[in-house]
Amino acid sequence: MNKKIAQTTQVWLVAAILLLSTRLVALTRTDSPDERDRGDVPGWVMITVMTAIVVIALLAVFREQVVTAVQNAFDSVSNAK
Repeated sequence: MNKKIAQTTQVWLVAAILLLSTRLVALTRTDSPDERDRGDVPGWVMITVMTAIVVIALLAVFREQVVTAVQNAFDSVSNAK
């Protein structure tokens, strides 16, 4: 498969997952006073999951650039005297 097509497919897949997960959070929310007191644990779990998905998707697409940037950062710190 063409690299550009694969990247576009990954972006659309991540966008679809984010959209579906935000819809899921909206469906699981309750407005009863008893439920508000216990906090918004499902919301925070979904935010954490969505953030992990975005990071994984970005690393999948830009892995080489991220590795190069981190190596350059480590090299500049270790060579600084």
